[in-house]
Amino acid sequence: MIAPWSAARPAPSAQVPTGRGESDGAMTAGTTVDQLTETYRTHYRSLLGLAALLLDDTASCEDVVQEAFIRVHSARRRVRDPEKTLAYLRQTVVNLSRSTLRRRILGLKLLSKPMPDMASAEEGAYDRMERDELKQALRGLQRRQREVLVLRYFADMTEAQVAEVLGISLGSVKAYGSRGIAALRVAMGSAS
Repeated sequence: MIAPWSAARPAPSAQVPTGRGESDGAMTAGTTVDQLTETYRTHYRSLLGLAALLLDDTASCEDVVQEAFIRVHSARRRVRDPEKTLAYLRQTVVNLSRSTLRRRILGLKLLSKPMPDMASAEEGAYDRMERDELKQALRGLQRRQREVLVLRYFADMTEAQVAEVLGISLGSVKAYGSRGIAALRVAMGSAS
């Protein structure tokens, strides 16, 4: 829910000091404080809506819109045409929203990643037994079947790469592979 309009707008009687000895907010060039403040008050809701389309939480939207006012206020001398004040505010809201999202993404990347669940000693022993059974079953295969399976599945090569490495045809790789897997199933099934 968006905060009430009166909660975020500047107090009407507040004078914003410029620090350069200017009287009543009048500038020699650029948007005056009064013009900027009036534009901000008039378009606060639409600026908040713009931020809401880019961000996901109301507090961040309000912060971005208020920060946009502060930044445009600081750079108001560069806004030579008072008609473009709203455009400057909108662009600043978009840029600040992008920055907010970038900071969030960076924060998520920097969060410590949880440690993976460690296997119990029993699970580790069971995995080791299965690995030993698989190695023993691989040793019982014909040499070409063993070579094809090891290169294909443990070295993660494609069938074409295996054919090139072994100097055999692609059809032979497929035949040795399927026969080797069938022989492994038999060997592993009888072992358990």
